Amino acid sequence: MDPDFLNAFAQPPTLVTENVIAQGEKRKLIKPTSRNNPKLEELKQLLIDWINRTLQEEHIVVKSLEEDLYDGLVLHHLLENLGSLKLDVDKIALTEKKQRQKLSVILEAVAKCLQLEESQLKWSVESILAKDLLSTLHLLVAIAKHFAPHLALPPNVQVETIIIENTSRGLKTANAMEYITENKDNIEAQSKDDAFDELFSRAPDKLDAVKKVFLQFVNEHVGKLGLNVNDIKSQFSDGVILLLLIGQLEGYFLHLRNFFLTPASTTEMLHNVNLALDLLADGGLLNFSVNSEDIVNGDVKTTMKILYCLYSKYKTKEA
Repeated sequence: MDPDFLNAFAQPPTLVTENVIAQGEKRKLIKPTSRNNPKLEELKQLLIDWINRTLQEEHIVVKSLEEDLYDGLVLHHLLENLGSLKLDVDKIALTEKKQRQKLSVILEAVAKCLQLEESQLKWSVESILAKDLLSTLHLLVAIAKHFAPHLALPPNVQVETIIIENTSRGLKTANAMEYITENKDNIEAQSKDDAFDELFSRAPDKLDAVKKVFLQFVNEHVGKLGLNVNDIKSQFSDGVILLLLIGQLEGYFLHLRNFFLTPASTTEMLHNVNLALDLLADGGLLNFSVNSEDIVNGDVKTTMKILYCLYSKYKTKEA
């Protein structure tokens, strides 16, 4: 049997054993090995401190996100304080039925304020009521980002999860990584994508100017090797100039055995381009996915995004 499945049941009983997984139901939990992640602990403590500061005048003190938020009391006060929302629910709900009704009203208000569709929600009444830490964190992070954008949430907080599903053939498990706060690398990469998309679709008049900047930068460095580049579309497609440029900037020599100086086929060109992408990734310069075939096929936008990775680092150094 999957040891992760057994470990999940070794967690506090409120996570699984008190809530039987019905047939057809799927449950996602933070794996035990990930619960002591320092970045996760940092996020939990930051959220606890933020809630306590926000509700200080109401003399509400939160010590545990799982144990203190599941019944809706703290969430009720938090939303009324942050959003000046007046929710038509009892302040205190003692029975599980009342707690479920209260949470339903609260979470509907959250979804409406955040303008989230049901498919976008990473929490539910049942998961919050079950003291599910993953759902609770997703909910609090969403509330904080909307009502307290100044709050410095630690980026790239991710956890290992185990997904348990009760199928007709028995319990099925699967593992996955999940981000709780924004993946900063993905955000930067998306921002870069947006900038180039904007340049190509809405500012074609500026495109030639940007190409000239990149070509000047490239020639400053490969010119030392007696080379001259005047066309981004064709002269980078075989990977040779790109490899030589990376070698010049990063300060190392690429042995001729490692790449094709005069590639005679698409396969050899792809080898060169893939080697260049690997070198960029190893040097921490590439934080987005690239299809090497796009460069070989002369895709100017992809090639310029690659050049920008080098330009943004080394122009800053030169400055």
